[in-house]
Amino acid sequence: MQPAPTITIRDMESGQPSRTALRVAIRRAAHQLMEQPRVLDDPIALPLVADGYTRDLERACHPVAQDFRCFMAARSRFTEDQLAHAVAQGVTQYVVLGAGLDTFAYRNPFPALHVFEVDFPATQQWKRFMLDQASIPIPPNLTFVPLDFEHKALTAGLFEAEFDATLPAFFGWLGVAPYLTLEAFRATLTAVAHLSAGTGLCFDYAFRPETLTGRRREVFDLLSARVAAAGEPFRLFFRPDEIERELLAAGFARVEHCDSSRLNHLYFDGRADRLHLPDPGLGALVCAWT
Repeated sequence: MQPAPTITIRDMESGQPSRTALRVAIRRAAHQLMEQPRVLDDPIALPLVADGYTRDLERACHPVAQDFRCFMAARSRFTEDQLAHAVAQGVTQYVVLGAGLDTFAYRNPFPALHVFEVDFPATQQWKRFMLDQASIPIPPNLTFVPLDFEHKALTAGLFEAEFDATLPAFFGWLGVAPYLTLEAFRATLTAVAHLSAGTGLCFDYAFRPETLTGRRREVFDLLSARVAAAGEPFRLFFRPDEIERELLAAGFARVEHCDSSRLNHLYFDGRADRLHLPDPGLGALVCAWT
């Protein structure tokens, strides 16, 4: 396998491939190796990254990295479970915002579901290179939506990609909100909230640092320093009550919260290895529907 193109990061708006997206993919791959049973069964994760990032994968398998890889597996599992409920209600469009190296489209179990991956053009070019090197085919029901958010609105990019605005859709938006400005965050919420009735959105967000204490604050400070060094600093934080107000103000009709305690109940209770997420964690998930 040829090495992937060199990734040089200044910030999320630069249009360069995302180093944090690579780290997430490596942790998702490590989960396939380390945890049994898996919270997220992802046969694409290892082929996508393993050959080119063996040293990074070994680090991601270290016990110290367990909380990170398990949260990332759990947030994807929760989002995909919510998507499955939406599909059962007739949704046929799934939009992955800030898709990075997300793998759902390449293991999509729903034949009628059209997947739209939205990301910066450079990130998508990098991903397609990695897919090609791993001999992972691009399915016919996947559409890449290259979008520079500085120059084009989300809805404009989707409409050009033949997204059907007359039909409800489900949006997954993982690992993105903490890196945004408040203005960009609100613009995305408003754009999704004003689509067809029955549209849903699931995303994760980071807790305000001043609400974290002890070990949780130490972990946050370490992670914050790492992503800042990669050129993708954390910018946006919320309390649960604040995130609910943002969603309702944007136009969503119903909001459902999911913290570490709920994720543990859904995916970790009763495990022989006693694997679980720390409660409370550094962030949480939220779903909202129009």
